[in-house]
Amino acid sequence: MKIIGINGSPRRGWNTHTLVAEALKGAVQGGAETEFVNLYVLRFTGCISCFACKLQGSPGLGRCAVKDDLKPLLEKIEAADGLVIGSPIYWGEVTASTRAFLERFLFQYLAYSKERNSLLQKRIKTAFIFTDNVPENHLEVMGYRAKFDDYKRLFDRFIGETQLFVSTETLQVDDYAKYGMTMFDEVARKKRREEIFPLDCKRAFEMGAALARI
Repeated sequence: MKIIGINGSPRRGWNTHTLVAEALKGAVQGGAETEFVNLYVLRFTGCISCFACKLQGSPGLGRCAVKDDLKPLLEKIEAADGLVIGSPIYWGEVTASTRAFLERFLFQYLAYSKERNSLLQKRIKTAFIFTDNVPENHLEVMGYRAKFDDYKRLFDRFIGETQLFVSTETLQVDDYAKYGMTMFDEVARKKRREEIFPLDCKRAFEMGAALARI
């Protein structure tokens, strides 16, 4: 079994990166082969709406035609059995690179057909990890829960069975005073990083192990 992990955060070594890596460790323990990808080292754009992936009778039907750094990754994902996607939430959404990736990844499989929904010829089990600096009880109020559920519905429909996991009140920087971030309680954030984030890492690990189970 092959599982690919995608870090959609520009900050390597921080929250999202760590959780995706933990999920892949769980997958390895479950016997899977894994590959870790940092989206922000790739050069690519979002969907350019060329519709080449919709050409009937074409060998490129259901496959993005744009030749850039993302194309080999899309091909690897299609050949894989499982997928882990991680992104922090910036301004109420996944990061720009994650969004561009999702446009390209999902649109190639969308079928404008009465007979079928997806051009993907198989199902790929997926785990979606979100990191956020808001408290968990704010997710509903700010509309994040509904947004995360929308992503789950998309993946359940077009890609495969999808799990969601949100890590909240994440540590943003090492020194909050240095950046004038007085609205946050640095002591409480660092305490949460020491006590709660390891539990989040354990949950991510277990998600990865679950992906590796057939």
